[in-house]
Amino acid sequence: MGSAVITARAAANFEPVGRSVATARAFVRDTLQGWGFADVVDDAVVLTSELVTNAVVHAGTNADVLCLRTEDGVRVEVADRYPEREIPLHNPAHPFGSPDQEGGRGLLLCAAMATRWGVEYAPTHKQVWFQLDLPDRPVGARSAGPALPVGMLPVADSRVRVAVVQIDRGGAIAVWNEDAQHLFGYPGEQVTGKPLTDFAAWPHTPGTGTGIVEALQLSRWEGSYGIRGADGRVIPVYASHLRVRDTDGEPSTVCLLVRDDERAVLQTPTRAPSTDSGHDGRAADPFEVFIGSPAPDDLDGLLQRTVERARDMLDADSAFLLLATDDETELEVRATTGLPSARQRFARVPVEAGSGRYGSARMPAVHEDLAAVPGAVPLLNGTGMRSVVTVPLKVEGRLTGSLGVAAEGAGRYSNEEALRLQFAADRIALAVESARLGELERLRRGSLSFLVEASDLLAGTLDRDQTLALMAQMTVPTLATWCAVYTIADQSSDPYLSYVLHEDEERIDGLKALLAKISPPDPVPAPGAVLWTAPAEAAHQAALRTSMRSLGLGNAPHLSSGIGTTLATAAAVGGETVVLPLVARNRVIGMLTLGKPSDEHFRQEILELAEDLSRRAALALDNARLYSERTAISQSLQRSLLPPGLPDVPGVEVEVIYRAAGEGNEVGGDFYDLFPIRDGAYGFAIGDVCGTGPEAAAVTGLARHALRLLAREGFGGPAVLERLNAAILDEGARSRFLTLLYGELWPQEDGSAVLKVVCAGHPLPLRLRQDGSVEAAAEPQPLLGVMEDLELYEQTVTLDPGDVLLCVTDGVTERREGTRMLGDDGLADVLTSCTGLTAGAVASRVLRAVERFAAEPASDDMAILAMRVPEPHKD
Repeated sequence: MGSAVITARAAANFEPVGRSVATARAFVRDTLQGWGFADVVDDAVVLTSELVTNAVVHAGTNADVLCLRTEDGVRVEVADRYPEREIPLHNPAHPFGSPDQEGGRGLLLCAAMATRWGVEYAPTHKQVWFQLDLPDRPVGARSAGPALPVGMLPVADSRVRVAVVQIDRGGAIAVWNEDAQHLFGYPGEQVTGKPLTDFAAWPHTPGTGTGIVEALQLSRWEGSYGIRGADGRVIPVYASHLRVRDTDGEPSTVCLLVRDDERAVLQTPTRAPSTDSGHDGRAADPFEVFIGSPAPDDLDGLLQRTVERARDMLDADSAFLLLATDDETELEVRATTGLPSARQRFARVPVEAGSGRYGSARMPAVHEDLAAVPGAVPLLNGTGMRSVVTVPLKVEGRLTGSLGVAAEGAGRYSNEEALRLQFAADRIALAVESARLGELERLRRGSLSFLVEASDLLAGTLDRDQTLALMAQMTVPTLATWCAVYTIADQSSDPYLSYVLHEDEERIDGLKALLAKISPPDPVPAPGAVLWTAPAEAAHQAALRTSMRSLGLGNAPHLSSGIGTTLATAAAVGGETVVLPLVARNRVIGMLTLGKPSDEHFRQEILELAEDLSRRAALALDNARLYSERTAISQSLQRSLLPPGLPDVPGVEVEVIYRAAGEGNEVGGDFYDLFPIRDGAYGFAIGDVCGTGPEAAAVTGLARHALRLLAREGFGGPAVLERLNAAILDEGARSRFLTLLYGELWPQEDGSAVLKVVCAGHPLPLRLRQDGSVEAAAEPQPLLGVMEDLELYEQTVTLDPGDVLLCVTDGVTERREGTRMLGDDGLADVLTSCTGLTAGAVASRVLRAVERFAAEPASDDMAILAMRVPEPHKD
């Protein structure tokens, strides 16, 4: 660590099992979040995931993870116990290789993402470490601005309202002043004691920004978010947070909030602008003053200040800035002032909107009167703006964006204003592009961490319903405000609405009802997101009918939901809605639908991330479907191998308990049967076929049906089993050896029962007498399916009133806990305690004893057959 001072440490050890990778990721994430290192959490999680995978999966050893906090950042060390495992050297002759390859990928990521990294060897272990430095973050400083003409001062309402909200240690609202009530519509008594997160609409973009919970813990924070008002609409605000403590040492956070268009009231200038005049004696232009100052840390802040200065420079009513996509075919709205920013944010327009220089964003353009050329600037439609000037932002000849200003009056701008704006755009273009690339890098790293965790969650279940829920929960609210998942059972089926989720739980029922009334989207197999306008249109029509009915207009039919619910649903789905196909194994198995509230749009990077997620989710959903089908088939086959019911045997109590091990997707080899042979005679069997799956099922079916057929043909026990042995051997390579206990039962008039049994390699049946003694009721003989010539014999057992005969499979006797095994003696001890119990009670007590013998679930199937001759009733 050099001279760096370690201020905190956290360590954990992880076993060499697959789930340890997810546990290690959670450990590092929780540790760094607790230290307030949110800026480097995503990078640390990704690097730790790769290094722990190398240790526990590829090297097969325990992994030791140590997190060390310093004043400048964090160092994470991952050690394994396999030091002789070579580390790929980073030199031209031995490159790390592709990131898609397993070998060396963790070190390749370290080299790309870490500030510093290295490998250290010791006689007993090998250690890979990486250092992540915290980015420089200005805490804030005092500043003073120059005296400006009145016309250049920020615009605000005549009565500026500053909401003062104080948040206690637990994140709950403790103070809510009168201005807060006026701005957001909630009286103080309604919000006091509730978490601020219930009202804050925080931007959820992985890797780009701090969450509100983390922001409330910082000593200072300043920025934009939204507050959901009492009418359900989100009010954009600009906030300044300050962490304080009272005289008793109790911490709290004081939040000052104003409307976003009045942010100048609270916004801290980046630096104090100089009041010196230019070389020609003119006052410094506000936009030029801004360009000469350091750029803000975040791209959104830089873009917002750019449009504000551009508007002020040309004395405009509004301004806007769009950034180009990587292929330069579309422009995405990223900042506006004087326009409904929430409505336009992330909206996309083509670069080439029409013919000639005025239809292209690649050239400066001046529109003296938009009324003469309606639609020339789609962004300004319906805003009342008449004149506009737009200029491109270019870096090294490549289009990176477009900057424009507009005014409500016509003829306000000429080529002179276009040149001034172009000059300013040229000076800011490089800073904007640098900040944009920085944001893309943070988003890429956050997306990588998001997809790693999403893949881990999706791989952790094979339950279809749980997979659907995970798909929705991973997208809301991280990628979208609401989500709907449609599934398609087969090529001839229509899409079915399987799951709906909204970030506001109160909106889910209304959203589900709305989507159920409209036709589902078409299942298009083409990759990428496709716009779907049907939900917004249906919601708009429903809201219009509701409003007309409330005003007593028209003949709008009565709607089941109330006016408030209908309007809230319309607002919830009124924004952009996209559909992504869920394609698995070259078949469309469903659609993932993502939506935004009224007038909001998706940014392109989020759609690309959603597309990556949809591919992973589709495969997980199809795997769950295949697993469910396989489980259903296996369970159906398993049921067909067991008798549909047990006959009533006069004078004998019979109880059978069957427990299949595993998750139900494999057919077990244990079976049992009890059937009438002829009048007064019954056959019973309990057996275990070696292995599981289709081959074992074939032998099980052969055995159960052959036993019934041969017994009813009059063959005795030995002859039945000898012929069954020959039939099993005739199966050839498909045969499986079989242990089997077969017997015939004759109830007697004196209340006893006579049994003739043959035990072919099976656990011996146990007889419990009335005095509590337990003894084997048969002798062991060779199992079936191994030798051709078998000479078996049967043994006669008489059960007196009160006696019990217990037959089990080896899943009972071979129950293990570490090195201990229940065994025949342990089973006999359990049976000894069953004197006087009914057959059902005996079977239940045996099962309970087997389950309690070990903490882990049973790994083998179990069958328990108990037969008891009841004692005569005493008058």
